[in-house]
Amino acid sequence: MNSKTFSYGILRALGIILGISLLLFFLYKIQSVLVYIAVAGIISLIGRPVVIFFRSRFRIPNKIAVVLVLLLVLALFVGIVFVFVPIVITQSHYLGQIDIDAFKGDINELNSQINSYLGVNNINILESITQSEFVRSLDVNMIPRFLNSVFGILGATLIAVFSIIFISFFLLKDSKLMLNSILVFANKGEEDKFQRVFNKIKILLSRYFVGLTLQITVLFILYLLLLNIFEINNPVAIAFICAILNLVPYLGPIIAAILMGLFVISSNLGADFQDYILPRLFYIMMGYGISQLIDNFISQPLIFGASVRSHPLEIFLIILIAGLLFGILGMVVAVPFYTAIKVIAKESLSEYKIVKRLTRDI
Repeated sequence: MNSKTFSYGILRALGIILGISLLLFFLYKIQSVLVYIAVAGIISLIGRPVVIFFRSRFRIPNKIAVVLVLLLVLALFVGIVFVFVPIVITQSHYLGQIDIDAFKGDINELNSQINSYLGVNNINILESITQSEFVRSLDVNMIPRFLNSVFGILGATLIAVFSIIFISFFLLKDSKLMLNSILVFANKGEEDKFQRVFNKIKILLSRYFVGLTLQITVLFILYLLLLNIFEINNPVAIAFICAILNLVPYLGPIIAAILMGLFVISSNLGADFQDYILPRLFYIMMGYGISQLIDNFISQPLIFGASVRSHPLEIFLIILIAGLLFGILGMVVAVPFYTAIKVIAKESLSEYKIVKRLTRDI
């Protein structure tokens, strides 16, 4: 190898590294656009079966069916806003009216009863709570600042909604639009393989997101019934918030349980903590636990088994690994990303035994 070839190789490698760095920087700068495209893609995967249903069942033209689906999505978004904003304002108002001295008295009374029941005198619940890092990090002005931030990003939210709806329209209108965009990167003669992979991924992810929507709907109904039984204020908003949090595997239900408990307490301010709030909180948490059991043993196995066709243990390990590597975002996208990798591996690495084993049901 002469010096000219060696220098050319170094320059070529540096050029590739520079090109990749510029591409990553460019993707970083347009990350909001990539999020819009991703959300629009999810909407198209969920809405495509509805568009097909409208066309086949009611003989509605494709464009009108797409517009109807997007109107349903927009109506859902507007409904969420009208439900969510009042609950934030109302609950922040309730939290601002908490009688701290009375609440401390309830905690001290409960602490005394626990000590008396256990026959000990060194448990101090109030001191443990107040000395915790979480409580010491709280600021009384946190809620007003949060509300100001929410209203401050309202303009950006409107832009995001318009962009997502606009992109979703074309993805729903032309089912081959995304496929044609991906085929640009396919080598000549490999277009059929790319098309098979894309169609299989699209079908599996469409089933997954539809199933996920059904799962959240079931949880929403269960939470709503539970909160209505115990006459908790703003049950629709609370049920919706707690149901949406279940999109985060394993960690989401825990956060939702804590939030539901806080909402129950804030909805019964002024009542006796031991005789009224605590029993209601206990029964609601029992109902919440039953709802989670229904979700874990009925809803989720049906979704993961029928949509992405992966074993529950396989899904658990993938979510756990993704959570350790990439945090909460990794846990949310772990299942669809893993499903896409399995489909690609089946088409490209089917000669390996482990790939055959993992993709035998796809």
